[in-house]
Amino acid sequence: MATGNDLRKGMAIKYNNEVCVVLDMQHRTPGNLRAFVQASLRNLRTGKSMDVRFSSTEKVEVVPMEDKRMEYSYKDGNDFVFADPDTFEMVNVNAEIVGDCERFMTENCSVQLIFVDGKPVSVELPSSIVLTVTDAPEGIKGDSANNVQKTVTLETGINIQAPLFIKNGDKVKVDTRNGKYMERAN
Repeated sequence: MATGNDLRKGMAIKYNNEVCVVLDMQHRTPGNLRAFVQASLRNLRTGKSMDVRFSSTEKVEVVPMEDKRMEYSYKDGNDFVFADPDTFEMVNVNAEIVGDCERFMTENCSVQLIFVDGKPVSVELPSSIVLTVTDAPEGIKGDSANNVQKTVTLETGINIQAPLFIKNGDKVKVDTRNGKYMERAN
């Protein structure tokens, strides 16, 4: 059994006889009180989120998780459909679970899906992804001071800052953790 201090984001635990996923957690130590862990949990059965306070030494039952490499296929209403590249089994994932990952997902992009009790609970992107530039304004001649950037639009619809030499149709590598331009890709 783990303690409140062992909680981490993305972990699945049993709370009030329900399986919940830790969405966020903070370890707090108020001035004259004992330390505690403030966690935001999502109940897998109901989908509702709640804020819970655990003492640092409180016992917490951890639920085993399974992760699978899947490919994003298409969006179906409010759900995203992922396919297992080996078995071609399709899995529907709610938009709330996909969250900000949607900004970087293109058809057939590979992601890591996390399952608890056979239900998808989290989507993890690779640390960087290659996307095509769909709209890049021309750089202005003489605008070549150190590290000048312009706003470009990528195929998923997101805007990022990129160097002046990036043009429409170029492929760029983007950091999925912070959404920043990394380099031009081949």
